[in-house]
Amino acid sequence: MYDVISVGELLIDFTPVGISEKGNPIFERNPGGGPANMACAVANMGGRAAFVGKVGNDNFGSALKNIVEAKGVDVSGLVLSEEFQTTLAFVHLSESGDRSFSFYRRQGADTMLRLDEVDTARLEQCRFLFMSTVMMTEGPSRETSMALLRLAREKKLPVVLDPNLRLNLWPGGAEAKEWILKAMGYAEIVKISEEELYFLSEGKEESLEKAAKHLMERFPMRVLMVTLGPKGCYFLKAAEGGSGEISFYSPTFDVKTIDTTAAGDSFTGGFLYCLTRENRPLHSYNEGEWKQMVRFANAVGSLTTTRKGSISALPDIDEVKGFLEGNPPLLRLE
Repeated sequence: MYDVISVGELLIDFTPVGISEKGNPIFERNPGGGPANMACAVANMGGRAAFVGKVGNDNFGSALKNIVEAKGVDVSGLVLSEEFQTTLAFVHLSESGDRSFSFYRRQGADTMLRLDEVDTARLEQCRFLFMSTVMMTEGPSRETSMALLRLAREKKLPVVLDPNLRLNLWPGGAEAKEWILKAMGYAEIVKISEEELYFLSEGKEESLEKAAKHLMERFPMRVLMVTLGPKGCYFLKAAEGGSGEISFYSPTFDVKTIDTTAAGDSFTGGFLYCLTRENRPLHSYNEGEWKQMVRFANAVGSLTTTRKGSISALPDIDEVKGFLEGNPPLLRLE
């Protein structure tokens, strides 16, 4: 039984590492892709994770498979394509460590995953199905994603969704919003950034709390987490099972941020790692337990930002535990 099966993109991130003698940027080849990062975060802490996706049967794709497998992730569901090449992304970092991306993805292998290439019987063998909507931007992978969401609902398998909005991958903002909201209708747990929250709510709400509650009221989700960068996370749990609504802000930690790549992915991985340590229904956790899990997730995300890269920057369980013992969280930043 897997803690999570993660479906989505696995690609190469070319990350800046300096300037050449001739004044040109130097890029380092790193593994990337939100769902792969998240699966590696779970496995790196000792959880059981499997990854499903598609890469080219080229040097890049082979390297990616080896890296993810070395982290302890089951990659038997990773397709190596003879027809399509591995997707490439160039990461651009600001002085504060925030990143933007330039993608080379036209008919990239990750967008060409077909449903008949996925062993759907494996959905019976996991606690959660994780997906992002990057797979829905184009290609056969869009319908594959929706088909898997429908299957998960039929099998009563809880879905965890991270929109992971990359507007430059979509034909337009309206189409991005349409498909993200379609996917959200299948999710029980949603991890979303503050920017994504306001994008989906069209900025009509007066506050983050109201925007979050408005989104939760529109869909059958049970948990909504809004990551806020250096301000931590806003957590919202729907009222159910005789327990009332739970909401709180969880502050983050004071670390020297170098690169924010994969911070959100590792946050989700940390959260799911905690959630899958016990086989309990979501309504059975009290507010104190939710706070502990989100604090742990914040620590995983914070530690990831202290190193360059994505999968290579992920902390292990001993590092996270040691960090939590020696580092009180910051006060909430307004």
